[in-house]
Amino acid sequence: MTLSAFLLFIPACFALNMAFGPNNLLSLTYGLQDGIRTAVMASSGRLVAFAFMITLTALGVGAVLAASEMAFTILKWVGAAYLIWLGIKILRGSAAVDAPTAASARRPLKALALQEFWTAIGNPKAILIFTAFLPQFIEPGAYWLSFAIVGTAFIALEVVAVFFYALLGHRLNRLSRNGKVFGWMNRLSGITMIGFGVALLLTRRPA
Repeated sequence: MTLSAFLLFIPACFALNMAFGPNNLLSLTYGLQDGIRTAVMASSGRLVAFAFMITLTALGVGAVLAASEMAFTILKWVGAAYLIWLGIKILRGSAAVDAPTAASARRPLKALALQEFWTAIGNPKAILIFTAFLPQFIEPGAYWLSFAIVGTAFIALEVVAVFFYALLGHRLNRLSRNGKVFGWMNRLSGITMIGFGVALLLTRRPA
């Protein structure tokens, strides 16, 4: 990959990483409820899922999945159902977490990481991004090296996005010392997650 192509890739990729989606909402929510460290560690589930999807794309499997109407539809329905279920779970949990002090009861990190993993892996739009975006910056003469570079850069920039949303959630926690405000912020997270699920249901595979 040429330097000019890489310099073009970085800002375009970072814009995708920073886009407010289900996984970044999880980082914000975990930062709000459990703190920055927990939110960042939980994101390992998302990073594993993205690394797996990037590998599939490099092997050509991602393109096959993206081109398959049936595979896209199945993945879309499963992913949407999971996001809606997760949103309902956050809403139900918000009733028991009405103050920052109540959030100090730590949830298992493994469970949070799995939520990040399944949220990422169940989003067919991520596969479309990898199959449509990353290959534009791949040099045919250095195929695997190019994929390794852009894949590593994507993961690194995703970590930056995780830190940003986790920090934002932590700051919101400090601003929401009022128990009712804290509870409403959790409810808003749940409603937004359900909204992402509904939006995913309405997503159509590009022709």
